Amino acid sequence: MKGNEFNIGGLYLNKHEDTRELIYVHMNQPEKFTLTYGIEFTEFLKGLPVKLSNLLLLRHNFADGHFNMHTMLEYVDLEMIPKISDEDVYGYGDFCWIDFEEEDNLDQLNGQELAELLYLGHVKDHLRSPFFGKINNQIVYLAHDDGWYNKTYYRSWNDFYFMLGTTISEKLNNKKEKFNFSLRKKKIIPPVPIEIIESFTSNMKEGIAFSIELSVRNRLQIEIPIWIMGDFYDMDAMLEEYELLNDRPPDGKLVYDRKSEEWQALSRYVS
Repeated sequence: MKGNEFNIGGLYLNKHEDTRELIYVHMNQPEKFTLTYGIEFTEFLKGLPVKLSNLLLLRHNFADGHFNMHTMLEYVDLEMIPKISDEDVYGYGDFCWIDFEEEDNLDQLNGQELAELLYLGHVKDHLRSPFFGKINNQIVYLAHDDGWYNKTYYRSWNDFYFMLGTTISEKLNNKKEKFNFSLRKKKIIPPVPIEIIESFTSNMKEGIAFSIELSVRNRLQIEIPIWIMGDFYDMDAMLEEYELLNDRPPDGKLVYDRKSEEWQALSRYVS
């Protein structure tokens, strides 16, 4: 490790850049949140199966948001979401938001609920339920150095499974092949199906790593190694543990068959 760099797979990578090659997930199912490393805001939005209407910004540095007088907070509407997704939100430091349906619903929030919203953004934890009936939010997104440490609450776990499966395939599609198959257009790798991601639920409760960086690709298939890592709140410590995995066989694999264009999970640990 060198300052903000980490030795992963024998290569020194920048603290921001290496997040694209590794996904770590620790799931807290009773409290309906995940801690993740390696999933950035733009990937998260693209991977969700539903479109969010508005984002109430709890902590941010976005300069062009609307201002809500009742909450004294800024927000972005559907038309502005693409603009904030183009921002370097990693550079914000803290980037925290909660979605909501209509601005009029914000005006119905009482003092206790406003205090809970501010607590979410400041402490990155919930006092009571992080889901507010008055605004019908689906997500609470609490990031520090976006993509490095993200704590995300989901009203529906299917949104998380879908997002993760889509993000894995997007990372693979954006990764350059080491050889050319033919002169034909590169085939797009489809998302990992929800049921396959869901099969790792018990492992994600312990904390697991999906290594795109160490994936094995050939003309027949793609294999993504998976390791059970344990639960980490400190992503520096998680990466230090990840550095030691070169000498340890993976606990499982995600395998994509190029001919059948189907995914499968290979692991004796999958429940």
